[in-house]
Amino acid sequence: MSTAIAAPVDRLLYKPEEAAEALAIGRSTVYELMAEGALKYIKLGRTRRIRRTDLESYVAALPPHHN
Repeated sequence: MSTAIAAPVDRLLYKPEEAAEALAIGRSTVYELMAEGALKYIKLGRTRRIRRTDLESYVAALPPHHN
């Protein structure tokens, strides 16, 4: 009997909780970023989803830290 491990799904849309996990930040921080317009999202009915490309754009726009 073999145990296959499924590869992670390469999502196009993320729930805010999933986006928080992908960004390694808190869920409430994701909601704050969406509210202030720093993180774009779409509405599907009553739910909010964040495009993978919008997550990548957000990260790319973060300023580097200088000592």
